[in-house]
Amino acid sequence: MAFSQEFLDELVARNDILDVVSSYVHLTKKGNNYFGLCPFHNEKTGSFSVSTDKQIYHCFGCKKGGGVINFIMEEENLSFPDAVRFLAKRANMEVPEETEDREASRRRARILELNRAAARFYYENLNAPQGQAVLEYLKKRKISRKTAMNFGLGASLDQWDSLLTAMIAAGYTKGELLAAGLVVQNSKGRLYDKFRNRLMFPVIDVRGDVVAFGGRVLDKSEPKYMNTSETAVYSKRRVLYGLNLAKKTKRPNIILCEGNIDVITLHQAGFDNAVASMGTALTTEQIHLLSRYTKELVLCYDNDGAGKAATEKAIELLRNTEFSVRVLQLPNRMVDGQPVKQDVDDFIKLQGREAFEAILSGSENQVEYQLAAVAGKYDLQNDAQKVEYAKEVSALIARLPDAVEREIYAGRAAAKAGISAEAMQLEVKRSRQKQAGRERSALRQEALNPVRQAQPRERSIHYTDVRSAMAEEGVIRLLLRDESLYPLCGGLAAEEFSSPLLGKIYGALLSCQGEGRCPGINALAPLLTAEEMDHLSGILQKPEDKSRSRQALADYIGIIKDACQARRGDSQVDPLLAAQEKYKTKKGYGGKQHE
Repeated sequence: MAFSQEFLDELVARNDILDVVSSYVHLTKKGNNYFGLCPFHNEKTGSFSVSTDKQIYHCFGCKKGGGVINFIMEEENLSFPDAVRFLAKRANMEVPEETEDREASRRRARILELNRAAARFYYENLNAPQGQAVLEYLKKRKISRKTAMNFGLGASLDQWDSLLTAMIAAGYTKGELLAAGLVVQNSKGRLYDKFRNRLMFPVIDVRGDVVAFGGRVLDKSEPKYMNTSETAVYSKRRVLYGLNLAKKTKRPNIILCEGNIDVITLHQAGFDNAVASMGTALTTEQIHLLSRYTKELVLCYDNDGAGKAATEKAIELLRNTEFSVRVLQLPNRMVDGQPVKQDVDDFIKLQGREAFEAILSGSENQVEYQLAAVAGKYDLQNDAQKVEYAKEVSALIARLPDAVEREIYAGRAAAKAGISAEAMQLEVKRSRQKQAGRERSALRQEALNPVRQAQPRERSIHYTDVRSAMAEEGVIRLLLRDESLYPLCGGLAAEEFSSPLLGKIYGALLSCQGEGRCPGINALAPLLTAEEMDHLSGILQKPEDKSRSRQALADYIGIIKDACQARRGDSQVDPLLAAQEKYKTKKGYGGKQHE
């Protein structure tokens, strides 16, 4: 164990899960539990629950769950030891100094220190003769020194090992430079700087740590942009460039752009609410991060094919969330009588701050944007294309949850095509019925396959013997609810479990109990992956009749032992009965459920 169980027990006791989660999620009491909007997936109706009795959280939508330590690991993107330290700091507890995880945390801290030192090195290069090319590039892009300082922009030199040499001299090791992604190693083992002759963008997270770098070439060489690879302190899915500054904005929304330069240009123009993803499309993790700071997003991607595709993907990802979403489309500019697409940087420089403010104020909501996009695909003077337009646009409108919205947008779509509002509303109704039918069919198919329902969502946790696994889940569920049942498990060994994961959990609980430690869900946190802990929290949501706990436990143990004997070939069960049991398992029979 990384930390003593006594320390972890006190840590959990001093960080009540309701208090911790409430600082991230607005919770409302319903019955014995508290509910709110899940911070880990997008939803409008709260399916995220917190149980103060069990000291666990569980989302009935995305199935994530666990104890207070797991919550902080997920929400703050921290390792187990760093989540423990986070909670210890919150509770004003002193963390024991030992263990191998302390070393892992030390390595992580060293990478952050190294990144900060590298950022300082790149920034100081702007004043060096070798950094003049980058300084000239900033002037060409009309980025002021004040803005460059605000974002910590810098220059990587046109040399193979300038950063490597400087950081080694500062006391960092080659291994640390490799771990931070600042240097790379060739096939002959030689190390050299990853970023050379580039404008450097330090990537700073919302806690103020430099977690990565982006670099842009000064000429037309490739790759145009280069970013730090995934490291112990950086995951591109969980970071947004500029959010460390945008989170302080007084504006009512946050603007999502495509690139770092767009963010910098907007901030310099007074739009301090701009951010950008790091070389990837918008992710669920980034949406969760944004939800801490705003409830309105403005999508402002480039007005080209790739930008429109990114806009559509973002709208789909944001569908059915609590966010209000608008789309800002930049108009083309005319050059020699021909329309030319422009990005945010071009528009601000050519049209000015006021022009962008006007477009921002008049930006469309996501439905208006999608309706216009569909209309743009058809010649609405052609009757055949009108029919195809009506089919596609009605399917789009049918997905809207609000009946008033459906009526309003159906009317607008009808007017656009020159058809009656009644005809369009009828088409929307048909589309909605078709969608509902497909959903019912999918649910029926799922209900007809109980074996599939019993299988864990994660393939890595697949059950080879569903009937035994259901009983194994029952044993674990009962033990975590009632410690007095442990003496009744004396004849059941973890090795008899069909599921390796459930056997591991059961063995860990027995060890905790035998050593006099609290065998709760938080004691399992350092032993299980996030997916395994999610699965365990789901197991704990299933019902058990407390008045029949002892009989249920005996039944479960009997099923596990019979299944174990059958796997070992030791069963004395009549072959006909065995064949019947096998048939029942195939048909989804999971044994008697105690409710």
